[in-house]
Amino acid sequence: MLAARPASARFAMSRNKDALPLPEDLRVLLTVIRKNGFAAAADELGLSPAYVSKRIQILESTLGTRLLHRTSRRISLTEDGERVQRWALRILDDFQQLHDELSDAHASPRGRLHICSSFGFGRNHVAPAVSLLAERYPQLEIRLDLFDRVVDIIEEGFDLEIRVGDDLPGQHIGRRLVSNRRVLCAAPAYLQRRGTPQTLEDLQAHDCLVIKERDNAFGIWNLQGDNGVEDVRVSGPLSSNNGEIVLQWALDGRGILLRSLWDVKPLLEQGRLVQVLDGYSQSANVWAVYPTRLAHSGKLRACVEFLQEHFKSLSL
Repeated sequence: MLAARPASARFAMSRNKDALPLPEDLRVLLTVIRKNGFAAAADELGLSPAYVSKRIQILESTLGTRLLHRTSRRISLTEDGERVQRWALRILDDFQQLHDELSDAHASPRGRLHICSSFGFGRNHVAPAVSLLAERYPQLEIRLDLFDRVVDIIEEGFDLEIRVGDDLPGQHIGRRLVSNRRVLCAAPAYLQRRGTPQTLEDLQAHDCLVIKERDNAFGIWNLQGDNGVEDVRVSGPLSSNNGEIVLQWALDGRGILLRSLWDVKPLLEQGRLVQVLDGYSQSANVWAVYPTRLAHSGKLRACVEFLQEHFKSLSL
């Protein structure tokens, strides 16, 4: 009596040796892996979960091997699945490079572009820029996601991150879009009540409105002055992980704020906020960050150059 063949062998026997996997099926697989599920992948791709499952089955049949272990709660890659994942990334990158070289991708970019940024800057500054980008290049399909955490752009499938601050990941390419800085300011009512600080040490006796954003140190302000960068530990009764909330607290007279000049310049000009310790500021340049594999992408280059032009036209 012959022993039953394992599933991998049955797949191998049914493989069509003349068939090659479709690029779109490889894209579906990578999305399922990244989103860790069929339903989440279907939602991102704008497809039904049943269709996504069908494409994975076709891909497995074409390759003659099982790619995913499926349970009711999660999926995981088989050994062959890990191998196919590595090849799929390379193949789809090569297709993109081929497309860019054969088309006028720099002058007329097209296709998908997945961008991410932080909540406050993304909503107030990146989103309007993306709207103009879509108007300039109508053949682009742009998705913008906003986060209040550190993002691994490769692991999470992003083409481009727009980030504030000079702490750039060394494994990616960073291109500065525009110079920017954070300044100290407070409402006139607060300064009338508590006085105006004259030195950095004075901040320790004031109510400081602390923002916990992404991976920034909480309660420590790194400020550039005549003597270089100095660190000052600050505290106060109010803190948040949302910059817009903290800005509103400053306007309510609740304390001293360290905030981007992009956000507070109109309020300073209106007199609703007053800058304090003018000799100190914090670098908050705006950067475009993207994977090294996209260094020669004409589509990405066109988009970064557009954003650079846009933000410089708004620079302070």
